[in-house]
Amino acid sequence: MKIFQTLYLRVFGWAQHQHAPRYLAALSFAESSVFPIPPDVLLAPMVLARPNKAWWYAMLTSVASVLGGCLGYVLGVFLFDTVGEAIIEFYHAQAGFIMTQQWFGRYGTWIILIAGFTPLPYKLFTISAGLVGMPLLPFIVASVVGRGARFFLVAGLIYWGGASLESFIRRYADRIGWGMVVLLVVIYFTVIA
Repeated sequence: MKIFQTLYLRVFGWAQHQHAPRYLAALSFAESSVFPIPPDVLLAPMVLARPNKAWWYAMLTSVASVLGGCLGYVLGVFLFDTVGEAIIEFYHAQAGFIMTQQWFGRYGTWIILIAGFTPLPYKLFTISAGLVGMPLLPFIVASVVGRGARFFLVAGLIYWGGASLESFIRRYADRIGWGMVVLLVVIYFTVIA
């Protein structure tokens, strides 16, 4: 069954759409506060489709992601009881949310930088940052560094990999996809659950 190859081809088609940058910005914004799908899944094929715009796409993704993170922060500060808690419950991430609060006590600002760069669910950290009262400026700086490093790295790797990387991804899309599913399940059960 070629689930991920079909999905890859569909996303690659979206990446070539004239409104793809808008979709990328919207996805990047939403993922940082409420949506589960990371923007990398659209950023990578967009860079493959238009390598000359790699750095623009990385910047767009980074800025929209940080702005979405600020929304998550605001949800944590002002609306946790009504909206923030509902988001955490929707994703069944209560245990992970408690863990993020403990990490804030231990690692402070560094945890935002780490969460921004890694596959950890960034939205849990943005909401937690607001809830625990992390100062806004360090939150924004750590988010810019973490998210920027991640998305520029993704864009750079795809840019330099070029057509040979696209061919590799197309050929092994299902193996890569199932590997990502396994990785996400492991992350979920070790970090969130």
